[in-house]
Amino acid sequence: MEREIVTSRANPLLVRVRKLNSRRAFRRAEGAFAAEGPKLLAEALRWGGELEAVICASGVSLPALPAQARVVEVPDSLLGSVADTESPQGVIFICKGTALAMPDRLAGSRYLLLDGVQDPGNVGTIWRTADAFRADGLILCNGCADPWNPKTVRATMGAVFRLPGYECALGTAAERLAQAGIPLYAAALREDTVDVRSISLERAAVVIGSEGRGASQEALDRCQRTVKIPMRDRCESLNAAAAASVVLWEMARND
Repeated sequence: MEREIVTSRANPLLVRVRKLNSRRAFRRAEGAFAAEGPKLLAEALRWGGELEAVICASGVSLPALPAQARVVEVPDSLLGSVADTESPQGVIFICKGTALAMPDRLAGSRYLLLDGVQDPGNVGTIWRTADAFRADGLILCNGCADPWNPKTVRATMGAVFRLPGYECALGTAAERLAQAGIPLYAAALREDTVDVRSISLERAAVVIGSEGRGASQEALDRCQRTVKIPMRDRCESLNAAAAASVVLWEMARND
């Protein structure tokens, strides 16, 4: 595997990585994102990620890469200058993003809908958990963190390559779910709220609201009923990632 040697900070490929790490609009325009580390690289290769380029530090060994991937070697200090983390673990790569548009027809039966969850770490953690508990997809609505944000991608621990993630308006998501015969619930409190353990979630989509305000009024207006996670009275709520984990466990519990 032949490697190009790059030593200039102004190299166009390195400039592109910096823009992919820092600008959502640029990621969208390019249809690509940057990621770091041998673990994520291995997951991308295992699950069919379309690699454009791999940038590694001097002396770092790489797995077998597809023929179309450009391979570039740079000094450690230069790799650090384009990384999103303080310790990039010797490798950064650019990968084409999968389609984020929600399909016209949903084939699965269990989905998690995030409503304004803005923390990239939370979104990535929820994505990873949704994959672990066999959800069929993650739906991002109302200004959620960018699924291609480098912090989101790291937190998914590879689930970004395995489990579909969709971005769309909440109304569109509700319509597609209804067309597929998948009821929409929300983790929230109102008169029709039931214990999450008492309702079947084998075929369902559940809304998890933002860290600060919970599910939006639009989500509440569109959902059939609400569910609550039982907890001590003195505890007001769980954060979005923790609440999602409990809901996803209940979805998968009877498999």
